[in-house]
Amino acid sequence: MVKTFTGKIVSLKMNRTAVVEITRRTAHPLYKKLIKRTSRIKADTGDLTLELGQAIKIAETKPISKQKFFKVTEVIK
Repeated sequence: MVKTFTGKIVSLKMNRTAVVEITRRTAHPLYKKLIKRTSRIKADTGDLTLELGQAIKIAETKPISKQKFFKVTEVIK
């Protein structure tokens, strides 16, 4: 099963790499209030031309480098 996430691009300063911020809402273990949790994942862009703030889909791949395990599959906006 391949993991896929939807997130927003927050940085494009690296070569062929985008930093994607993924936000999820989880319930607090004791109080059950919904809390926002964010993760920042480095994803390979390939030859796509992307802009800051775009919504994209990323999918898990084999390791591309020490910190990159995801690849951009689709641009949503």
